[in-house]
Amino acid sequence: MNVRRLIPAAALTGAVALGAGALTACSGATAAGGAKDGKLDVVASFYPLQFLAEQIGGGHVAVSTLTKPGVEPHDLEITPKQTAQLGEADVVLYLKTLQPAVDKAVEQAGVENTVDAASLTKLVHHDLAGEDEHGHESGAEHGSEDDHGHDHGEAGDDPHVWLDPVKYAEIAKGFGATLEKADPAHAADYKKNTADLVGKLGALDTEFKDGLKNRATDTFITTHSAFGYLAERYGLDQEGISGVDPEAEPSPARMRELQALAKKDNVTTVFFETLASDKTAKTLAADTGLKTDVLDPLEGITEKSQGADYLEVMRSNLKNLQKALGSK
Repeated sequence: MNVRRLIPAAALTGAVALGAGALTACSGATAAGGAKDGKLDVVASFYPLQFLAEQIGGGHVAVSTLTKPGVEPHDLEITPKQTAQLGEADVVLYLKTLQPAVDKAVEQAGVENTVDAASLTKLVHHDLAGEDEHGHESGAEHGSEDDHGHDHGEAGDDPHVWLDPVKYAEIAKGFGATLEKADPAHAADYKKNTADLVGKLGALDTEFKDGLKNRATDTFITTHSAFGYLAERYGLDQEGISGVDPEAEPSPARMRELQALAKKDNVTTVFFETLASDKTAKTLAADTGLKTDVLDPLEGITEKSQGADYLEVMRSNLKNLQKALGSK
């Protein structure tokens, strides 16, 4: 993958200290259990952060999510009532720039107790299909948002960081440390849960490294350019049909380009995701004689998901990539 530039993030210790300080300052009730059942009330913006909060918080937190199953996260709309309820949470865990509606709601709710997952790791810019040399979409008005209202930030950083198990583990460590300082009575449990999750993510990273070692091609084609971090981590080359919008209609020129690339790089499969239409993938596959399969960006879990949680779906992604890339 081509990476244009590294976006510096806040130092991990500073981010954790800020989050913990805000939580501790909320009230004495927070450390003792701000929720009615004596648990910390944690609101996560979408599934990957919900999974992380549940795994680390365990029985000491009550986790809810703003993005319900089956809802495309980039399309999320938040009502004034939800914004008001957001302000009552003990802690809000979100990923700034991924969901503009959440960013706006957090700001309007005046939530003090927030943890921005993007501040716990480093984000980079990944080239997307249809971008010109300056990172703008060709043939489109220059702006900070795509057709999904997906704001990549002023610097064009890619928010899909949870699809890299190593970077996801960095976020887990930062959030775990925040909970330890916010609720010292249960710090030992948070520390243990964090270590357990980081261990599982380390094992997942090893599975991807070993599983993709011997492959026939490095290139995969996908309708949703969400896999830049995963591709970078394992030496792959992501080719998105239409950039970050999985349902956007690609230009005839882009389709011809992908047809030529598929032939040159021995591509066998066009990937689509479970939360968006597979029409574009099937069109390209039909025109090129390729197969179609699922590569799940894990923005939500539904009955159509190839697994019950983050770890299971990521392992399904690995199996599908192995088949598509000719791994042995």
